[in-house]
Amino acid sequence: MNDTAAGQVLLAAFDQQLVEGVLARQPRALGKAITLVESSRRDHQARAEAVLAALLPHTGAAIRVGISGAPGAGKSTFIEVLGLHLIGRGHRVAVLAVDPSSTISGGSILGDKTRMEKLSTHAHAFIRPSPSGGSLGGVAEKTREAMLVCEAAGFDVIIVETVGVGQSETTVAGMVDAFVLLQLPNAGDDLQAIKKGIVELADLVVINKADIDPKAAAFAKHHFEGALSLLRATTAAWRPTVLTISAQTGQGIEAFWREIERHRLAMEASGELAAKRRRQAIDWMWTLIDGELRNRFRHHEGVKRDLDKVSRAVTAGSMTPAAAAHRLLNHLQDKH
Repeated sequence: MNDTAAGQVLLAAFDQQLVEGVLARQPRALGKAITLVESSRRDHQARAEAVLAALLPHTGAAIRVGISGAPGAGKSTFIEVLGLHLIGRGHRVAVLAVDPSSTISGGSILGDKTRMEKLSTHAHAFIRPSPSGGSLGGVAEKTREAMLVCEAAGFDVIIVETVGVGQSETTVAGMVDAFVLLQLPNAGDDLQAIKKGIVELADLVVINKADIDPKAAAFAKHHFEGALSLLRATTAAWRPTVLTISAQTGQGIEAFWREIERHRLAMEASGELAAKRRRQAIDWMWTLIDGELRNRFRHHEGVKRDLDKVSRAVTAGSMTPAAAAHRLLNHLQDKH
């Protein structure tokens, strides 16, 4: 019996109905499935694994696009205009919009549905705002799983909007087909201040709000093209491109999507898309393993008993961090 069949056998009747509802493109079932996937409860996680196993054969056909950029770059406006444009072309669009969680309260604004008012009410669109929960990479912990649920529900374009508040964007670039960096027209002046890493990850750099100052937008485009020409391409199949657009007026939206489609065709023709997705799946597996090991470590009884004492010793300077780490890790060898 293969893994998918095993997952289907484990499905309870109500979860089988949930799977059928997702495949039937029922919005309520889609929302409930993602809520189940995002749950941190152990019993919910077991159910979510079975649901995802049943949905997995129905995933993989969508175009996956990650969009990042600093606050104020116009990500939400751009995504709404792009989403409406794509729906007009016959696509079904899902947006997984991740808001930053407060490091103090853990709360999240979750305002993307109000910022994408027109798109959120469209029958062929689905917007899911999720708190990042402090996860690195600017995406929620279960964004990849939510993306698969949306694909199973028949959405053929999946857009992941990242936090864009200075966190590493490596995570989202590692789960999408095309990674887009959205910038403002004055970004060319501050190019040296932009982290090299995020520029290296970008498949497309988009200068938004070009209508406000066309000269500045052209200047920024020139600077980014120069910077990208100095960087080694992540794949032989594609050289990153730079576009100027205006999400407010719709200028350049059609040209942007043509570039996404051109990127898709180039990656498919070279075999790079399939290889990239295989690498992404393995990388995500290890990300989840690392997270679960950290979680189990923190909940280990021996670690919990000793943690405060060891932490105080490190703070007081009577124990080195290395010695403290080894002492706590040694608890994992205990039978309890």
